[in-house]
Amino acid sequence: MADLPEAAEAGPKQKEKQKNKNRKKAATVDESELLTVPDGWKEPAFTREDNPKGLLEESSFATLFPKYREAYLKECWPLVQKALSEHYVNATLDLIEGSMTVTTTKKTFDPYAIIRARDLIKLLARSVPFEQAVRILQDDVACDIIKIGSLVRKRDTFIKRRGRLLGPKGSTLKALELLTNCYIMVQGNTVSALGPFSGLKEVRKVVLDTMKNIHPIYNIKTLMIKRELSKDPELRSQSWERFLPKFKRKNLKKRKEPKKKNTKKEYTPFPPPQPESQIDKELASGEYFLKERQKKRKQVEEIKAKQADAIKKRQEERNKAFIPPKEKPVVKTKKASTEKKIDIEAIKEKVKNAKKKKLGALPVEEVKLKMAADEKKKKKKK
Repeated sequence: MADLPEAAEAGPKQKEKQKNKNRKKAATVDESELLTVPDGWKEPAFTREDNPKGLLEESSFATLFPKYREAYLKECWPLVQKALSEHYVNATLDLIEGSMTVTTTKKTFDPYAIIRARDLIKLLARSVPFEQAVRILQDDVACDIIKIGSLVRKRDTFIKRRGRLLGPKGSTLKALELLTNCYIMVQGNTVSALGPFSGLKEVRKVVLDTMKNIHPIYNIKTLMIKRELSKDPELRSQSWERFLPKFKRKNLKKRKEPKKKNTKKEYTPFPPPQPESQIDKELASGEYFLKERQKKRKQVEEIKAKQADAIKKRQEERNKAFIPPKEKPVVKTKKASTEKKIDIEAIKEKVKNAKKKKLGALPVEEVKLKMAADEKKKKKKK
């Protein structure tokens, strides 16, 4: 009987040892042996066979849309109804109230279809085009609407930081879309993103960092490095911190200089001289010994003198309007000299030459040569 309690005590001890051994074995297991999702695997689609009885109750969602989206929604609403009818969800557009409503029907078998329909009308209200918004009805696509209006106090800084997200000619936004495989729409006080879950997580981080005054180029650099590292199968199970860049935040704001600069005076051991009181000033000027009548008379004279000076200045300013302006001195224009020296001899020579050279007439030298040739011919004939 004495052996029973010892065996009972040994039992729990052995169990604890076994647990510790199992823990050590689990710690030493290679990560490559763990269960991994094979490439190209997709979750099977939710069909009517999974939920043949349908839904118990009808559920609905409604969202408001701005006035400027009314024309576009009115145009593309038949396409929205057609897309939702495939999932047995009804959609109604109320142009008077400015709202969109989606409701389930008795034929609806997918309980998550109404959530996707709700996201669809939300994206349409946030200026996402219908061609992109319809993708939300796919199983591997999700959406995220990020509110950025309340993240920055000043309107000017908010517009600047929102502009950074877009970049010059939308280049920054395009780079983000390529790296995250998401469609991104920046509109007003919200950023709408549509794509896979991993991409949406990165988009949210980049958008919030941008509104916190961190330029999106830094996050784009890290995303590019991560994209290259994910291609290497050996690095999948390792930490990527050594490869990722670490950016230090620098605050380059200039310190505001005070308007009044207090310059330090030279130190002197002696105290400053005591300022004169009103009585001392009156004693120095002799006013202290004057009577009250004399003091009043002096004050009145000073006031009159000031008034006279003011009247004089005012009169001078008024008279300025009557003083004629200084005229510019008249500059006499020199008349062009019509009389020119005429060279008479040169004109005579020109006239003589013109007489000699008649229209179609030969020059003098040629005439002489012809005359000489004619005389020779006459002599030969004789």
